Amino acid sequence: MSRRGDCYDNDGDGAMRFNHVGIPITTHFEGEIDLPHLKVTVSDHQSNPFGVQWMRYWEGAPYPDLVKTVAHVAFEVDDLEQAVRGQEVIIPPNSPSAGVMVAFIKVAGAPVELLQIDRTIRRDL
Repeated sequence: MSRRGDCYDNDGDGAMRFNHVGIPITTHFEGEIDLPHLKVTVSDHQSNPFGVQWMRYWEGAPYPDLVKTVAHVAFEVDDLEQAVRGQEVIIPPNSPSAGVMVAFIKVAGAPVELLQIDRTIRRDL
């Protein structure tokens, strides 16, 4: 069963595909993956059919409290620059790993992650 569903932005200009749900947690969890360069420990969202990703932020992690304390939904987009245009950006576009660009926006008081993935580089995602 695929967990990727298509959604559309408000302008109808581009599709957004569900990628994962990131849930902040302060305790240890099974399958921890430390990402020292990002100051966060995560679980593999591809290890379950619903895209649940546990996230434990390290002390001094340079992210807004909203991102570190409130669950976020993540969508893959074809054009990250276009997707953030006109949105309240709380984490500007950046590249956490090769072939991946991400940004966080605030929607209805909640964090939303947008990802642009270059599948010629990242066939694993």
